[in-house]
Amino acid sequence: MKKAYKLKKTQIFASVCVAALFSVQSVSAQDESTDDEVVVTGVRGLPRSVQDSAVPIDVFNEGDLEGVSYTDVNDVLLTLVPSYTLSRQPISDGSTFIRPASLRGLPTDKTLVLVNSKRRHRAALVSIGGSGTQGPDVATIPAVALKSVEVLRDGAAAQYGSDAIAGVINFILKDSADGITLTAQTGQFYEGDGFEYIFAGNAGFGLGEDGFVNISLEYSHSDSTVRAEQYCESWFCVPTVAAMDPTFAAGVEAASLSDGDIVQPWGRPNAEAFRSFVNMGYTFSDALEFYAFGNYSDSTADGNFFYRYPGNGTIEDIRLEDGSVYNFLEIFPGGFTPQFHGDVTDYSGAGGFRGDLGGGFYYDVSGRVGVNKIEYFIENTVNPSLGPDTPTEFYPGDLINKEAQFQADLAQVVDLDALAGPLTIGFGASYLKESYELVEGDPASYASGPFALPDPFDFCDGMTGPTAAGMGIAGLDCTNPDDPVFTVIGVGSNGFPGYSPEFSGKYTRNSKAFYLDVSADVTESWFLQGAVRYENYSDFDSQLIYKFATRYEIVDGFAVRGSYGTGFRAPTPGQQGTTNVSTRLPNGFPVATGLFPASSPVAQALGADALEPETSKNIAAGVTASYGGINLSVDFYRIALEDRVNAISTQDVSSDPMAGDAYDNYLALVGAGVVGAESIGGVFYFANAFDTVTKGVDIVATTDLDLGEAGTTSLSLAANYNETEFDGDVDALFNAEDQFDFVNGEPNWRGIFTAIHNIGGFTALGRVSYYGSYENDNGPIQEFGSEFLVDLELSYTFMDHYKLSVGARNILDNYPDPGMIGETCCGRIYRSDSIVDWQGGYYYGRVEVSF
Repeated sequence: MKKAYKLKKTQIFASVCVAALFSVQSVSAQDESTDDEVVVTGVRGLPRSVQDSAVPIDVFNEGDLEGVSYTDVNDVLLTLVPSYTLSRQPISDGSTFIRPASLRGLPTDKTLVLVNSKRRHRAALVSIGGSGTQGPDVATIPAVALKSVEVLRDGAAAQYGSDAIAGVINFILKDSADGITLTAQTGQFYEGDGFEYIFAGNAGFGLGEDGFVNISLEYSHSDSTVRAEQYCESWFCVPTVAAMDPTFAAGVEAASLSDGDIVQPWGRPNAEAFRSFVNMGYTFSDALEFYAFGNYSDSTADGNFFYRYPGNGTIEDIRLEDGSVYNFLEIFPGGFTPQFHGDVTDYSGAGGFRGDLGGGFYYDVSGRVGVNKIEYFIENTVNPSLGPDTPTEFYPGDLINKEAQFQADLAQVVDLDALAGPLTIGFGASYLKESYELVEGDPASYASGPFALPDPFDFCDGMTGPTAAGMGIAGLDCTNPDDPVFTVIGVGSNGFPGYSPEFSGKYTRNSKAFYLDVSADVTESWFLQGAVRYENYSDFDSQLIYKFATRYEIVDGFAVRGSYGTGFRAPTPGQQGTTNVSTRLPNGFPVATGLFPASSPVAQALGADALEPETSKNIAAGVTASYGGINLSVDFYRIALEDRVNAISTQDVSSDPMAGDAYDNYLALVGAGVVGAESIGGVFYFANAFDTVTKGVDIVATTDLDLGEAGTTSLSLAANYNETEFDGDVDALFNAEDQFDFVNGEPNWRGIFTAIHNIGGFTALGRVSYYGSYENDNGPIQEFGSEFLVDLELSYTFMDHYKLSVGARNILDNYPDPGMIGETCCGRIYRSDSIVDWQGGYYYGRVEVSF
């Protein structure tokens, strides 16, 4: 039966600029253009406008955010920021529920996430494979809670600490003390599936005479989609076998718990979520202001793993203790597709005091805590090693990430006659404690049953003949290696084995940081900023990093700007402590592939070294121009990333003494005490594997047109070119195919053109998203062509309080090119990891009431 989850509806910036000490608001788009908006990210001292910033910053206000029909903040950023990419990841363990993203081609954990200028805690998920990304889950932030989003597209680790290599995303919460907004939206895909509805609300309340409490709530529900065809490959074809075997044919429809008879669904998972955020503050005097904010989020989703067909290594004949032959087709006559569920709980709280003590001295003392927990459940599967005694539902365990941070941020503003503007000296300290825990699953989810070994009941004397126990067993042939008595099958809940006691536990660490930041307008045209930061971690050496940034206005409306800085990203406790055994499908045959910590005996036996920090050198240069109502910025960047953390290519494991290196790896696992080593087909671990260089350019242009009685139109164009290449020889780590895909697997070009026209109570929005071509290697190389996705929305506001909207995302129902090479197998039509959306067109309607 299907697992029924019940949703529980109860329930930063290690240095802050002076502006952030008092206000995290940005100027409304109705009052000023985007390029005149005040930003609090990436600066210290007096706030600066977007156009006057020494580094590139995007600011998206309430109007921009409301112009995106998504409520998942990941998708909102994808829609608005061309250098931000995101892919849907079916059959990817926990990444099905927490989608990893990237900024400027670098994984999401190389981007620092802030809420109200305070660091956001990480999700509990460590992506298995690739870079092992473990970053914050921004989907836990309801879009209705956001007043604005500031995206700093520049390395800023010297200002913010670990992670800020690609940039910084700062979510500014609504802080109004009055007003209520209620929104309801529903829609579905052109294909007739993926029905979705969303209810959201925001309300502001006064707190005494000088305070506010702002509350945001959101509930969403979305059905799954299927973009697949029936499983039919050279190694197994469902229609062919069904035509020959009526019993199998009758069981095919029940092989997957998804609707329909497709045994291997590919698409968006079922999902349900409740999100909430509270923001509050109270000003006692100029010298004392209290602030606090926090969230609670609970979401559930499900996905599936690869289809298990007869003879695939799991559904095999085995000999039971009475000598009879058994096959899991007795439970699942049409094979089975494991169904994987994740319940993600996220909560946090932050608060502090800040104020102006006079004489240009400002302070902000704060603390925060954050917890993210993932509880896994898997059904419609077996623990093969238990044979017929296996259950079909399992709780594989939980992942928990916790953080607590305390920080003091101080700033002194000094007026000097030699400078055109005040000199701002920012300094402070931070203490951060982190933990990552793997919670043991239920015993059946990791148990090593008798069938994890050949001949578990000693029926045979090697390959020579039967023992006394095997005498008289019908059909037993001890001289035949293919006899079911020698069958070895997997350990643990198939698809996602549980966390065993040996590989469960908690990994903790703490760190201390101190920083100094100095900035000033040296002349009326020249702004200069410098920062230095020292951090010390309990699990590896200290880091000292720095940054310089400058802007020079050559003539009124035209300026050049640039920055140079060093940075680092500390390997997370999750990356250093996580263990996982999951199923991979090389050559269409499922094998258990084990991920072990780099510091574990298993990984060390295979040559691993303990993880060290990644380090970076960022250089950027650009120009800004404002002429004739057109604002333009062009920024070039280069990010050299050293000792980049990545999973090594899987090292094969085999219990066959003739398998060479694979057998040596098997012996290493046995020597390390790994349970069920016989059924593991590969081992990998995270390593400081290689160096890369990422280069690119960001182009942003905006203008507003006053058409008189015909209304007003706002136009914006944002484009990004990005490329990453290896800096050094990586042949020892990656095969030629992996190297090619790493460099060529995503589009270099991405662009977003947006037009918004207002006339009377009507607003029309059009958006075109462009994705350049990209390639993938799987023996032959396939080139995927460039794609345009078009969104349209029409809104009507009436009686000052009501707004109706209808629209369509991807209104032309465009899809990326179908995959034509071997990796697009198993019923898959489109590359499931493509950053180009492959769900097709989606139409929706929305009602908004505000008062």
